[in-house]
Amino acid sequence: MSFSAEIIKPYTGRGFKCALFDFDGTISLIREGWQQVMVPYFCEVISALGTGESTEAIEAEVTEFVDRLTGKQTIYQCIALDEAVVKRGGKHIEPGKYKAEYLRRLNLKIADRKNGLKNGTLSPDSLSVKGAKEFIEKLRENGITCYLASGTDEEDVIYEASLLGVDGLFDGGIHGARDALLDCSKEAVIKNLISERHLDPEQLVCFGDGFVEIELTAKLGGYAVGVATNEKTGDGTDEKKRERLIGAGASLIIPHFSESDKVIKILNIG
Repeated sequence: MSFSAEIIKPYTGRGFKCALFDFDGTISLIREGWQQVMVPYFCEVISALGTGESTEAIEAEVTEFVDRLTGKQTIYQCIALDEAVVKRGGKHIEPGKYKAEYLRRLNLKIADRKNGLKNGTLSPDSLSVKGAKEFIEKLRENGITCYLASGTDEEDVIYEASLLGVDGLFDGGIHGARDALLDCSKEAVIKNLISERHLDPEQLVCFGDGFVEIELTAKLGGYAVGVATNEKTGDGTDEKKRERLIGAGASLIIPHFSESDKVIKILNIG
């Protein structure tokens, strides 16, 4: 098993009180491959406009905004799709309709995974980022309150967290997207927990694989840990993720949590 932590900016604060975790790609692999559902679908929608653009050009545009908005609620990527359609002279469609079709296609891809977890034919470890559960447990043992915030719909996040056996580890709550567009955005969760817990930003550590949560945490003065897991293999670092997370402001890059003691030491916990 490959583990190599990359320290970009050492932690020099007084200690963490709260930890915020993203879910998909940071803890859960249930939705591994979601980009291979979203990007082709969005490209299909744009190609149907018949603008004469090359397949490569459309795919590059879609991949850029999908990657950039990873970590925000799914609806934002669907808004970006609608904007791409309208700027080409296409008809405006309620982004929620794009989201519904994307989720229909995604659920076809991951149904066997969820069913396998539910009936016991798949183990939670097989669809979790290595060491994630044990690492969260160690943070809690050290008095750190853990929160979960995801751009996936809240009902789905709660259910999938229960399938992986991690739903009871987040004393700060599990927060996901809701029907109201701006509800439960990661920015709101981060700002609220800093305010409600009277935290200095340096007392917050965030773990995520998306641009959004890493950038938000870094800008607010928290310590951002980029989890650059190679989701296909479950081991090693995904170089594309690594570059995106460093660009977003990550202070530390890890491939997963398998060597939790090393990560705990780097973060000066305990």
